[in-house]
Amino acid sequence: MARLVSRLAMFVALLLAQVLVLNHVWLMNVATPLLYVYFAITFPRNTEKGEVLVWCFILGLLVDIFSNTPGLAAGSLTLIGMIQTYLVELFVPRDSAENLEVSAATLGWGKFSMLSGILILIYCLLFFILEAFNFFDWQLWLLRVVCSAALTLGLMLAIESLRSKR
Repeated sequence: MARLVSRLAMFVALLLAQVLVLNHVWLMNVATPLLYVYFAITFPRNTEKGEVLVWCFILGLLVDIFSNTPGLAAGSLTLIGMIQTYLVELFVPRDSAENLEVSAATLGWGKFSMLSGILILIYCLLFFILEAFNFFDWQLWLLRVVCSAALTLGLMLAIESLRSKR
């Protein structure tokens, strides 16, 4: 029950932060932080795949509703929820606990950063592919993907460092 309450609090906090603050941040009219993907990355190891998909889809749908991005966040975040459960197994030691929390404190900063970077890059690739729906200006598209992924990863690691100190 405590895990559900903490996940729900994280869900609401990331949704509000994205909708009220981060959607209005555009660095040099190129990069925007997409911090809500942090929710999908931090699911514990033993979480059912269906549960992860439902949580990710609902969060993406709510971001889409409030951001006027029809289906972009829902589709992209659902894909991240689907591959997160498999990708975590590559970074977690085989003899670790089944209910291992995915964080920098449990995986170490290197593995957590690599896992997060891969998932964020995949998310940004899919999100901006769906947004542009063409490759007319592919240099700008690639710049948006890379800069948004870097900005999101930086913010996420900053939050993770604060979480690990408590």
